[in-house]
Amino acid sequence: MKLLATGQYYGNMQREWRRGGLVLSEYDYRATATDWHYHENPYFMYVLDGELYDNSRRGKVRCAAGNLMLYNWDEAHRNLKHSAAARGFHLEVPRDYFSARGIPAWLREGSMLVDRPAAYHLLGRIYHEFHAPDAFTSLSVDLLLLQLFESLDKVPAAPKQEPPWVGRLRELLREEADDLSLASLSATLGVHPVYLSRAVPKYLGTTLGEYIRQSRVRQALSLLHGSDHTLTDIAYRCGFADQSHFVRVFKRHVGVTPGRYRGQVGRGGKRAG
Repeated sequence: MKLLATGQYYGNMQREWRRGGLVLSEYDYRATATDWHYHENPYFMYVLDGELYDNSRRGKVRCAAGNLMLYNWDEAHRNLKHSAAARGFHLEVPRDYFSARGIPAWLREGSMLVDRPAAYHLLGRIYHEFHAPDAFTSLSVDLLLLQLFESLDKVPAAPKQEPPWVGRLRELLREEADDLSLASLSATLGVHPVYLSRAVPKYLGTTLGEYIRQSRVRQALSLLHGSDHTLTDIAYRCGFADQSHFVRVFKRHVGVTPGRYRGQVGRGGKRAG
């Protein structure tokens, strides 16, 4: 079993940033499949372009563009590339990062596909810092990373106890949000409206309306990273009323306008050798 040292990944590195034990990097994935391996440190992998599958003892997980994975340092796995090309952003933290900052132990147990939209907004901010570094980037990244782990800490520690209807609810909110109401959700899911209203914050971490807005920004981030669609087209595809609405909501969650974000981190963003 191969152990990958700090900052080491399969593929061709396009850019890297290291400070205080943190390693941020962007890679093009070239190989069809990797060897079975594990990493010296835990890390996030955000799929910028393409599609791949992650294989581990827990099974096979599809990682399409816009998906975020959190890997434990002792989780053996291998990646299978499903598309002709793929590209990813890694955010690696040293092992002692958790205990030194009081981060809950459950985050170190196994690996997970992150499904909390708010985590993607924070990841987007970190990626923006990565592509537009200045004298304050190190402090900003450290603070954003703490917020990222805090957002994950609100995910139920035992996902297997989550009611089956919660997964279907997430799908409905992502795909059919414009035509939904509490009554229609209750009827579709077979859950009483009162119970549904009380359970949503527990399992989604926020209100229905805010979850929908967060999900749309998450989708927009993926399109800004890996497509050539215009901002107007992205606004339409993600369900915003118009481009100005898109700009307002995106800036509130990510901190910059989508135009500025794309200019620095999208396909037109600068790359380092």
